Amino acid sequence: MTPKALEGITVVALEQAVAAPLTTSRLADAGARVIKLERPEGDFARHYDEHAKGSSSYFVWLNRNKQSCRVDLRNNEDLNLVRRMIADADIFIQNLAPGATGRLGLDSATLRAAHPRLITCDISGYAPDTPFAKRKAYDLMVQAESGLASITGTMESGPSRVGVSICDIATGMTAHAQILEALIARGATGQGRAISVSLFDVTTEMMNIPYISAHHGRTPPTRMGLAHPLIAPYGVYDTRDGPILIAVQNDAEWGNFCRAILRQASLASDERFRSNSLRVTNRVAMDEAIAAILQNLSSAEAIERLEQGRIAYARVSELTELISHPAVATMPVSAAGCSIEMVAPPAIVNGQRPEAGVVPELGAHDELLRAEFGTPRYENAG
Repeated sequence: MTPKALEGITVVALEQAVAAPLTTSRLADAGARVIKLERPEGDFARHYDEHAKGSSSYFVWLNRNKQSCRVDLRNNEDLNLVRRMIADADIFIQNLAPGATGRLGLDSATLRAAHPRLITCDISGYAPDTPFAKRKAYDLMVQAESGLASITGTMESGPSRVGVSICDIATGMTAHAQILEALIARGATGQGRAISVSLFDVTTEMMNIPYISAHHGRTPPTRMGLAHPLIAPYGVYDTRDGPILIAVQNDAEWGNFCRAILRQASLASDERFRSNSLRVTNRVAMDEAIAAILQNLSSAEAIERLEQGRIAYARVSELTELISHPAVATMPVSAAGCSIEMVAPPAIVNGQRPEAGVVPELGAHDELLRAEFGTPRYENAG
């Protein structure tokens, strides 16, 4: 069997919720040993819901193949235990409340001075060099503060939340990429790195398209539901028996769309629609012309034309339809003795996706890890 890329790498994680656990789940999938340090009552994501056959769907998603060890950081024995773990680690990642690691002597500057090869990664709500550095911040708060909510939803609904924890997820992915860069650099220099990633920075970087437009005097994009504010036609259109999302990416495709799908060649040369900018400006008239044709087709007829014309389209699926979607790749994960089916990680490497794993019970590896790193505690805990 081919060794996994990160076999032999040890990660110590003082993590909770979503962003840091997502990062370490990717590292664990790649073969790293991930020691998840939890407060005595556990990562609070363990109790977000009970949708995974009694376990938390959040926790099941992000914590397979990790080792769970409970620690009380107010206890000097446990704090020293954590220090010994970090001394043997390649990577230390944390997303505790602002200032918490500094008070414990586990801040990046202290750890990197003691262990120059160590890669540290701090995940926070706001960057440490900003006035908001000490503010707690969670996904929905950052969606609101960053302006993301202001361009999400419809004009009728008002600002809306993206339906998943997008700021946490993107931050976890960013941290993962930076850690891999640091491992490559350490291989060349022998030196670790101190990485800091914030939810706000990650989210506002994703906001660059509307930011650039607004900053340079253009009207900021409005909330448009399932339509693209800067590309047209790119949105949902009703057929006789259901909606289809259609995307035309350039002027040549627009001409093809008019001829092959709408079968109205005159629209391709209509002065109102001859460029994307004009189609955006005249979106209402364009949408009316498209709707007048598509509403008389069944969805099957529209899809057949779109396939033949090689125009991108998508069905607007409900979650029940996603469960049976032919393109969804799933895998089983074991949690609390139950097999949970979940969507598999997206990367396919040498034709394979990561293997299924086991989600640790709270403190499942207390005895093992305390024996390895010293100081017995919780030995009689249930």
